[in-house]
Amino acid sequence: MTTSPHRTAPRRGTGDRGQVAGIEVLPFGILMFIVGMLLVANAWGVVDAQLATTTAAREGVRAYVESPSASDARDRAVSAAAAAIVGYGRSPFSTTVDIETIGGRGWQRCSLAMVTVHHEVPLLLLPYIGGFGHAFDVVSRQTEVVDPFRDGVDGEAAC
Repeated sequence: MTTSPHRTAPRRGTGDRGQVAGIEVLPFGILMFIVGMLLVANAWGVVDAQLATTTAAREGVRAYVESPSASDARDRAVSAAAAAIVGYGRSPFSTTVDIETIGGRGWQRCSLAMVTVHHEVPLLLLPYIGGFGHAFDVVSRQTEVVDPFRDGVDGEAAC
């Protein structure tokens, strides 16, 4: 068995033979990855806003029913809800707080108070830049009864 001395090894890297197609989809894949990550971040933003509004509504209604007087109740509820929103790192300027008593009885014994907190979630939230657009309104409600056995509260304990 003899080998030919003139035979050389094939040269690599010349021509298009063996080229694998598909390199053109890499930018599309990167774009899809970025869009997917933005969707996940936005979904977490909605969950976080729901936690913040639930806490704000709970703190607001608690401050309302534990107020020392009817004149202070609304102001204390709004400031407690705003403080809870700020505690979650959210803007109180994109939050509204509505306070009502069921049956229109006002702040008195056995009144059922309901605090509703609305918070706007931006369409796109970027770190250090802020939010763009308006995607969702997150709403939370909490109710509580003004204590029937407290001193200094109007009305009769008939709950």
